[in-house]
Amino acid sequence: MNRLILTISTISIISIISIVAILTSCNPTKKTNKMEGQKNETSNHVATNDTTPKVTGIGGIFFFSDNPTATREWYSKNLGLETNEYGSSFESRDANNPDQINYLQWSPFKNGSKYFAPSIKDFMINYRVQNIQGLVTKLKANDVTILDDIETFEYGKFVHIMDTEGNKIELWEPIDSVFTETGGKTTK
Repeated sequence: MNRLILTISTISIISIISIVAILTSCNPTKKTNKMEGQKNETSNHVATNDTTPKVTGIGGIFFFSDNPTATREWYSKNLGLETNEYGSSFESRDANNPDQINYLQWSPFKNGSKYFAPSIKDFMINYRVQNIQGLVTKLKANDVTILDDIETFEYGKFVHIMDTEGNKIELWEPIDSVFTETGGKTTK
């Protein structure tokens, strides 16, 4: 009986020592800080070094209207959009760089505008992209219809493509700082 109690006590002591050793080797602050550092390192890496040719968001929504001026006024009066002669610029923040302001353009176009051609659809989507040159190279390799050459403006680079449904798509590699510097009212 004494031998059994001694064996159980020995096992209990060894178990307690093992548990204490494990607990003292764990420093939750160190692990959290290490994980935070890895998270920040990854976030910074994605925000500054990712040049993968791809869409990063929506840059604009364009649609036909019988009367674009009246449409802009209606949206301003009833839905609170800040409008100008082009429509409304929506302001947002970049998830990887919250100090950077991004813009999305909402614009009604006069019915029959040739801007959406050769599409016969009543709308066109503008996608924000990174590495537009690399993306165009990839699209050509995939036999996507490229409608024009990349054009460069002070506020970014543009090119137009067609999707498999006959929708004209505008790709835009933006320079958002130009819009920020010019000021003007935006929808937030």
